Amino acid sequence: MWKKNFLFRVGDSTPMAESENDVFHDIEPALDSAGLTVDRFLSVWVQGEGEEDKPSMFTTVYVRTAALDVAKRVGFLQPLQGRSHHIKQLLTSQQKQFFRQWFQTHAPEAWEASDDQFRDLFEG
Repeated sequence: MWKKNFLFRVGDSTPMAESENDVFHDIEPALDSAGLTVDRFLSVWVQGEGEEDKPSMFTTVYVRTAALDVAKRVGFLQPLQGRSHHIKQLLTSQQKQFFRQWFQTHAPEAWEASDDQFRDLFEG
């Protein structure tokens, strides 16, 4: 199975260099948001067929929102959302455009082998 994580600051059109695992690995879960100064993130997990470094087909996308108080080292990771309407709602047009370009540039054969339903997630 092939998988890759893209972590965006909310509103940014290109992902950060770090993954969700890098940023949230040593973060304690916050019990509530009172007194927190949080940065908001959008974490996108893409899965597919293929080897660890070379996908042959993209099959699934999961998206979740996250918040992190860097100073206090606490945050929230929301549950993963895999339904099409959630994904389309959470991703901005610029993020969808980033993914289309990334798929077509980094793994054009996998992009072409993917179902129309997968590719339609990144339209508009």
